Parts: sequence; structure tokens; C-alpha cells
Amino acid sequence: MLALGFLCCYVALAVGLTAAFRSSTPRLPLDRRRPAVQEPASALSRITGLTAGAIDRFLTRRGWMRAVTQALEYAGVKMPPAHFLILTGSATLIAGMLGLLLSGPVLALLPVLVVPLGGKLLLRVLTAKRQRAFADQLDDALQLLAGGLRAGHSLLRALDAVSQEADSPTAEEFARVINETRLGRDLNDALDQTARRMKSEDFGWVAQAIGIHREVGGDLAEVLDRVGQTIRERNQIRRQVKSLSAEGKMSAYVLMALPFAVVGILAVTSPSYIAQFGQSVAGYGMIAVSAVMLTLGGLWLRKIVSFKF
Repeated sequence: MLALGFLCCYVALAVGLTAAFRSSTPRLPLDRRRPAVQEPASALSRITGLTAGAIDRFLTRRGWMRAVTQALEYAGVKMPPAHFLILTGSATLIAGMLGLLLSGPVLALLPVLVVPLGGKLLLRVLTAKRQRAFADQLDDALQLLAGGLRAGHSLLRALDAVSQEADSPTAEEFARVINETRLGRDLNDALDQTARRMKSEDFGWVAQAIGIHREVGGDLAEVLDRVGQTIRERNQIRRQVKSLSAEGKMSAYVLMALPFAVVGILAVTSPSYIAQFGQSVAGYGMIAVSAVMLTLGGLWLRKIVSFKF
């Protein structure tokens, strides 16, 4: 037994040393070891490619490609439309199968309808979040732009500096303005399109100030400082309104989550009571009425706690 123990220790030590030395030695990349050999695509990759091509052709024939691409672009999702639809369809199929296994064919339709709506809602949430971030970063971007103009740079060079120094999504939007201008688009049109894309009235003022300066001249840095000061004060008021309405929003979130919490607790403590809702027409009717009332209540609460100024 003692000899067997020593043997195991030696084997473990040898394995450890071998692994340490092998991990420390540099490994050549695959393309240098076999430059003429191309890895074959897997069956899943081929199926995904064929599906993506079919979806692209369908969207192009229907004229929906531009709308889907625009929605993904506004949301900041760097993904082709076909891939996003494939992911959404896969999530819908999986949710439907889980609902079928857990609740039966009737309740399986609910996740099938909810998942695509959830994907669309997710894009809207990401778009709104991106637009809010752009509005919050606009005053800092104007300071960078005015500083670049005072340093003697041209307008395009100052815009390029903002695209390199600012945070996302401001850097991405200014970089897009620079790229469109280099491709021959008018600067005023590119700035106006950015203001419409980000739904920023403040940036619309900036675009108008830059357009007027290009026509009549003047000290653009001073104009941008004044516009930036106005935008900074508006952002301060918006943040104050947001903090004052936070309590109402939290109350709305609690009220919206309360029915789901009660159903979840009852499903754990008394599953037979919850199961009765899926065994009769009256139960399905009560579920439908509850969903409609919950939707109306959520929209009403959202209208109450949302302020536009």
C-alpha cells in the first residue's frame, strides 16, 4: 500500500509538471499551422445561413427590411435583421414548447404571443434608453465641440474629435455624421437626421445654430456655449422631475408586480386552487379579463407618472 501511494504521488507530480510546461509553451495559430486548410462549416451554421438568407429575401420582397434595420439601428443592436428574427423565433418556439409541456395547448399560446411582443418592447426600451443617454451627454459633447473650435480646429475636425472622445451613443452618432459627410452628404442634413433619429429637440437647436453659422458666419463656439448652457439647465430640470416622480413610478411597479406575486405564491402554497382557472371556460374568461384590466391599469399608471416638457 505504501508503494502504491508513492506511485500515485509520482504520477500526479508528473501530470502536473507536464500540464504546466505544455501550457507555458507558445502555440501557433491554426491558420499558420495549416494555412491552406479551411475549417468546414457545421450543419448548424449551414442551416442558420440558409435561414438567414431566406428571411432577408422575404423581408426585401415585403418591403420590411428598412423598417427592421432601422429599429435595430435606433436601439443600438449591432445584429443583422435576419439573425434577430431567428433568435426571436427560436425563443418563441422554446417558450411555446415549455408552455405545452407545463400547462397544455391552450396556455401554450400565451408565451407564443408574448415573446415576439417582448422582443419588440425590448427594442423600444433600448431605443428610449439610448436616446436618454444621448440627451444626458449632449451638454458635455457641446463643451468638447466648442473647445475644439476655440483651439483652431475646423468644424468637421471638432466633430471628429467629439466622436473619438465622447461616450456611447454620442460618439457613435457623431462618427456617423462624419462618415456621411465624407461620403458626400450635406452636414446640415446629417445633423438634422441625427436629431430626428435621437428625437432630441436640443440637438435640433445645435443643428440650426451650425446651419446658421455656415451661412452668415460668426463665433460658433460662443453660440454653442450658450446653447449648451440652455441644454444643461433643461437637463437639470428633467433630472429634478425624474427624482420627484420616482416614488410614483415605484408605486406603479409594485402595483403591477403584485398580481403576479400573488399568483406565484398561490401556485406554490395551493396549486389546486390555481389549477381551477385552467379547467373551465369561466376560468379562462377571468384570466382574459384580468389581463385586459392589468394592461389598462398599467397604461393609466404610465400616463400619470410620465411627464413631458
